Amino acid sequence: MTEYDYTEMAAQLDRCADVPDDVLNEVVTRDGMCFWAFDRSDMPQLSGDCSPNRELAARMCAGCPVIDECRELDLRTAGPDTVGVWGALPDTDRRALYPVWLHRREGGEAR
Repeated sequence: MTEYDYTEMAAQLDRCADVPDDVLNEVVTRDGMCFWAFDRSDMPQLSGDCSPNRELAARMCAGCPVIDECRELDLRTAGPDTVGVWGALPDTDRRALYPVWLHRREGGEAR
């Protein structure tokens, strides 16, 4: 399994920092492939304690033009309580990314 650099990932999201939540939501729902390119019934269904893995998340979001915006929106709205796949990352990776992202947003130096 590839290890992610959450500091680099959080820095990449800095370009979305000043975008209002409603604009991010509009962009993600309008341009996100999972909202218009797929029949929801064709998406992999997870049940119980099953959590998506990195490979599944990457496959589900492959080619999506708004991965960063989607990831940013989920970090803002769900934070550490995130579930499922958003921004080509499973919830476990977004939970690990969240404190690094939050530290940057609160004006902290990259860790």
